[in-house]
Amino acid sequence: MSTLQRDPREQVRVLDEDGRVVDGATVPDLDDDQMVEMYRNMKLARHFDQRAVSLQRQGRMGTYPPLSGQEGAQIGSAMALDEEDWMVPSYREHGAAYARGLKLHQTLRYWMGDERGNELRDLNIFPVAVPIATQVLHASGLAWGAKLKGDRKAFMCYFGDGATSEGDFHEGLNFAGVFDVPAVFFCNNNQWAISVPRERQTASETIAQKAVAYGFEGVQVDGMDPLAVYKVAREAVEKAKADDPEDLRPTLIEAVQYRFGAHTTADDPSVYRDDDEVERWKAKDPIPRLESYLYEQGVLDQERIDAVQQSVEEEVADAIETAESLERPEPAAIFEHVYEGMPKRLQQQRQYLEQLRERHGDEELLE
Repeated sequence: MSTLQRDPREQVRVLDEDGRVVDGATVPDLDDDQMVEMYRNMKLARHFDQRAVSLQRQGRMGTYPPLSGQEGAQIGSAMALDEEDWMVPSYREHGAAYARGLKLHQTLRYWMGDERGNELRDLNIFPVAVPIATQVLHASGLAWGAKLKGDRKAFMCYFGDGATSEGDFHEGLNFAGVFDVPAVFFCNNNQWAISVPRERQTASETIAQKAVAYGFEGVQVDGMDPLAVYKVAREAVEKAKADDPEDLRPTLIEAVQYRFGAHTTADDPSVYRDDDEVERWKAKDPIPRLESYLYEQGVLDQERIDAVQQSVEEEVADAIETAESLERPEPAAIFEHVYEGMPKRLQQQRQYLEQLRERHGDEELLE
């Protein structure tokens, strides 16, 4: 087995807050088109997020978990995956899922209450996991199964800092370390698990160092630096698919970042954090950071920046129109996909709903 490499208490960075390469850092080997793709995906994720929050406020969509501030971590990590690799999300990875091929209107449909938005045929993306940390176990099992079958695939599992307080997190990482599964555990440490601050989650100096107890490498990265995230995620993916079985190892990545908005649209963050804290983190915004770097490198100019903005606005508008034009699911669909086979109590509840609909009609029930 390979020995631990980086000190999990030292944060990996490539770009500073002004978009300059930090001393001693190496820019990952991405060509200009890939850099622009990364930038556009981040811009699209931000605009999509703003429009999705607006849709919820207008009553056109249900509760929604915003991602603004986390675009660098999501896009940087998703782009580090190869086509055959798998993404195992929590419930906030809208940008990463888009980068992996999921259409925006599918994400909108899901949060509009249409389970068909969670159809993932021909995509190496596992279904959204709203329960905290359950997907960590799924990822470890999926990765172990792939290893047993001899498949050369990596499985990147996303979760928040709050998930590290769950038993599923520890069980999943312990299993991964024992069996050397090809998994990358990606912790979006956005400082708040709803209203609980990171310092209340663990007494560890970093979350990354928890990996040491499970026998594999933990890496802390500036989660608002997309190039640094891509760099460490790509290294972790390559380690998960190493040619020599002795070198194949899982990795825990702690991406230190911040969610600018609420935990979900049902949350009021002003109750538990102050505006000064938010503004300090907004100074680290991943989008202008990458934009400044690419501008100085001559990859972007104002004309291209404007073109990117226009294209993402049009794409998001088209996705909203598509999602809202699709036929709404039948109310009875809420009982489907809960269990592999529907138990008797759910059958009875569905039958009761149908009786109410026949008696009162859908409009009166909604009132």
